[in-house]
Amino acid sequence: MSTRFIIAMLIYMVVNSVFFGFGVTTVLTIPALSANADMLVPAVVIFALVLAFPISWILAPRLQARYWRRRSAETALKNPV
Repeated sequence: MSTRFIIAMLIYMVVNSVFFGFGVTTVLTIPALSANADMLVPAVVIFALVLAFPISWILAPRLQARYWRRRSAETALKNPV
């Protein structure tokens, strides 16, 4: 397995819980949505599971130190002080 995949799986759990928490809080606090909570909470669960992986896949390379070193070196070359 690649390093990016391993990091993405670790981030996936965090991103999934953030999306789930935000979605469930939204559904349960808004009265119009709370009336249909029996249908919306499972939709929020599926939405969080599906949307979390692409977000974590995009964030994974940014958590690798070599990515930031390379990016900062490129930026320094483009914008010398």
